[in-house]
Amino acid sequence: MTEQSTHTTTVRTALVTGATRGIGRAIVQDLARDHIVFVGGRSADDVQRVRDELAGLGPGTRAFTADVSSDEEVAEAWEPLRDEFEGLNVLVHSAGIAPQARVEEATREQWERIFDVNVISVAQLTRLTLPQLRVAGGDVVAINSGSGFTSGPSAALYSGTKFALRALTDALREEERENGVRVSSVHPGRVATDMQEELQAYMGNEYHPEDWIRPEQIAAAVRTAVDATRDSQVEVISVRPSGMVNRG
Repeated sequence: MTEQSTHTTTVRTALVTGATRGIGRAIVQDLARDHIVFVGGRSADDVQRVRDELAGLGPGTRAFTADVSSDEEVAEAWEPLRDEFEGLNVLVHSAGIAPQARVEEATREQWERIFDVNVISVAQLTRLTLPQLRVAGGDVVAINSGSGFTSGPSAALYSGTKFALRALTDALREEERENGVRVSSVHPGRVATDMQEELQAYMGNEYHPEDWIRPEQIAAAVRTAVDATRDSQVEVISVRPSGMVNRG
């Protein structure tokens, strides 16, 4: 077991969900420089691929293979990590889905599925890991969205969950102040990921990744929150495409 005292760890640890692609993958690579990172993903092969890619960088990685919407899989993946490490320094919720549908088209199954993945699973994993986060005086970082502030046509499903996620993190922040756990909400605009490519296809647009934020910039925002000194708490970060990059 890693030697630790309250709010101090010999080796810092971080659990990142949705870690095998896009924003989550960029966050893992950044945190892996100085954290043991628990690489979260549904596919064991994808999790192992990321771990192989990061081999030799920083203090190492562990697998956290689970569908975040399955309490049983999450508990099974967490148990060996909980037993190995007394505290958890960073929990990043990056897993999420973003189906598009007009309200007249959206089914009950779509509503239930997206709230399960994007909101309920965040609450459940946070609840599971809070004892270890409190030991370490850790940080919870939720990757929200600009859609957590505004909505529009075909966005009710996704924006609904992101509004709810903002409410969850706002409440958690106030609840955990006395326990020394900081809570940050990162709200990216459109990011150059495969999810963005799918969205542009849905909208009938050509996808030009240079038009959108690089995932590494969202990882940098997470790093800002995590590295803030203990006299401060980065509560909300909003990152938007600048529109200043010309296609060449």
